[in-house]
Amino acid sequence: MADVIGLTGVTGALGGRIAATLDPAAADVVLLARRPDAVDDPGGREVRRVVYEDTPEVREALSGIDVLLMVSAAEDVDRRGQHLAFVAAAAAAGVRHVVYTSFQGAAADCTFTLGRDHFATEEAICASGMDFTFLRDSFYADFLPLMATDGAIRGPAGDGRVAAVARDDVAAVAAAVLADPRPHIGATYDLTGPEALSLDEAAAIITEVTGTPTCFVDETLPEAYASRASYGAPDWQVDAWVSTYTAIARGEVARVSDAVEQLTGRPATSLRELLTRSR
Repeated sequence: MADVIGLTGVTGALGGRIAATLDPAAADVVLLARRPDAVDDPGGREVRRVVYEDTPEVREALSGIDVLLMVSAAEDVDRRGQHLAFVAAAAAAGVRHVVYTSFQGAAADCTFTLGRDHFATEEAICASGMDFTFLRDSFYADFLPLMATDGAIRGPAGDGRVAAVARDDVAAVAAAVLADPRPHIGATYDLTGPEALSLDEAAAIITEVTGTPTCFVDETLPEAYASRASYGAPDWQVDAWVSTYTAIARGEVARVSDAVEQLTGRPATSLRELLTRSR
């Protein structure tokens, strides 16, 4: 009997891509969403309501699922608590294997503050007794052009490099793992693009391909915090924004991995390719 696969995040940018990549007619795939009414699935697959909590309702929704794709929740001050509660619910419901979308360089003390939540989630999954596969994504290449404001990417990244990965490549890897999960039990994959770019280089590529003049401005830490003060965001969120750049500066997301090509059979997408396809 085939594994029953549960997919979270199916109304989001990543989970939606994964749901679309898997066979939409597959009877062994269950879509899990906070808002089932927002799920538009051409295959008519079963949809269950799930939130990242540990409640009888969530455990019931996860009942019968063998392999669970756990897409990390939206950024939130208590995302770690949400994740840990959901891991507990999955274990109690009898889920055997969790495929979790984590972060490259996740560690208890990594520079990117949200990467610490990812590490805590990995630790909870390991401690739960469930099998695991961790997909440690670098920063998304899709996001690099969106970092520019008034034609400039500003932040304290220095001459550090980032091996940014296309979101479509992450979805393709996740779909490949879910199509045959057993060989990937216990594996941790860094998912990156084919090259590590400085933000100067990324800005030059954005300018060339899109025609939108873009440069990189290397801020100091005080300048970075000051330039973001006008948004009125909470401290934890501003720390996350700034630490995106300091993680790049410290080389924590510079390592290039061949996992995308090894798992999908095609080369990882470069920033230039991604932008060209989007035109």
